[in-house]
Amino acid sequence: MLTLIDLFSGCGGMTRGFEDSGAFRSIFAVEFDRDAAETYAANFGDHVACGPIEDVASFPAADVVIGGPPCQGFSPLNRAAVGFERRGLWREYLRALEAIEPRAFVMENVPELLRSAEFVEFERRARGLGFEVEAEVLNAADFGVPQRRRRAIVIGTRGGTVPWPEPTHPEGDWVSFREAVDGLPLRPDGRRWHRPRNPRPESVRRYKAVPRDGGDRFAMQRNLDRAGLGHLVPRCWREKPKGTTDVFGRLWWDRPALTIRTEFYKPEKGRYLHPSAHRPITVREAARLMSFPDDFVLPEDQAMSSVARQVGNAVPPLLARRIAESLATALRAETPPAVPIGAVGAKRNSSRLAA
Repeated sequence: MLTLIDLFSGCGGMTRGFEDSGAFRSIFAVEFDRDAAETYAANFGDHVACGPIEDVASFPAADVVIGGPPCQGFSPLNRAAVGFERRGLWREYLRALEAIEPRAFVMENVPELLRSAEFVEFERRARGLGFEVEAEVLNAADFGVPQRRRRAIVIGTRGGTVPWPEPTHPEGDWVSFREAVDGLPLRPDGRRWHRPRNPRPESVRRYKAVPRDGGDRFAMQRNLDRAGLGHLVPRCWREKPKGTTDVFGRLWWDRPALTIRTEFYKPEKGRYLHPSAHRPITVREAARLMSFPDDFVLPEDQAMSSVARQVGNAVPPLLARRIAESLATALRAETPPAVPIGAVGAKRNSSRLAA
């Protein structure tokens, strides 16, 4: 069994995928958010350090390091520059790589990372530690996740070719919302975070005005105007007749979801309305759309906003599993190279960005 350490682990979506591959066992994790660390511990054990990674003085030895430094500083949605003070945590990831000396690492982030000066420096320094480094943008839907979610994946190995998983679900064979929520009652039953919100009456009127199966806010506005309920259309939407088409939009039954973010329970944040029910998707439905199995523990005593943030920030476990399977095959085929830390690999692979 290969051992792994998960840095910036969140609730453990990436760890779950690696462990589900049958090839890896988590032995240590680091997570700043207390609730997320609690969720990680509930699923994988008490070997998670809760606090800033800067405070971790030493790391145990492991075969593989995984994890994604906070991405708010790189996100195109982050117009308020929230999280820029933590944008440099990739340096802590490098510190861990130097201390642990793993055979490989996998880092996840938003695609914009790969166009940043920080990534150029990260790649240069990781190569200086002896890693071959490649990066691609993968769409989770291509690997069986019922969600169109594009993420940068950076893989480093200390010898041999960097292993990339082959897509299992090409476009046209993507897993749909209908398949993802199969078995869940249309009316939320309150079990395992399949809970309804308590929206205001005017919000419900807006929900009902959005056409089923993919309707958007423009159609909602027309329907409200026809019904004499135009006062329910926010002024900002009146003054912005173009763009933000996904705000207050419904998902489609027979397509994957769009990217699940941290406030998916708020329809004003994106296309998060149920395809036919007059409500936003529940936490359980969002977890299914992220490919979390129902036996993954999401603590019932945490606030909905916290659990939703953990789900939306996670790496989809099924995507992580496909990466883990490919990486495990490569590592088992190799004899661990006797490359001293700090040695530069002879081969130089450029980063690759998938379209």
